[in-house]
Amino acid sequence: MGAVLVPGGKAPKVITRDMLRVMRPGAVIVDVAIDQGGCVESSRPTTHHEPIYIEAGIVHYAVTNMPGAVPRTATRALTANTLPYVMAIADKGWKKAATEDLSLANGINLVEGRITYEGVAKAFDLPYMPLKKLF
Repeated sequence: MGAVLVPGGKAPKVITRDMLRVMRPGAVIVDVAIDQGGCVESSRPTTHHEPIYIEAGIVHYAVTNMPGAVPRTATRALTANTLPYVMAIADKGWKKAATEDLSLANGINLVEGRITYEGVAKAFDLPYMPLKKLF
């Protein structure tokens, strides 16, 4: 199970193709980090319709958007967690809401064409502008 997360960035490759050779044929790799490029060198994005492939005798499961398999549950969970932020932005405007709530501010990635999340800027080798400079 590969579940490496670098917030805003690409997942590092922690399992190489060479490592597959020491695994037993039929072993299974689930690359949960596939939405960020995957943490397994041999992973490539798959779909819910065709979720697996075999490489070097190893079964790979690397479905992008894994929550899409349970859309109603995923939507309810996402809504429950994001609605308070949406309400704060609607009531106060994004600048005041972000100033009052660090967790909201940390979720802002782009403002007026400027990347305000350092990990995203680094991942795409683009200029970074700290959010505080835009207030």
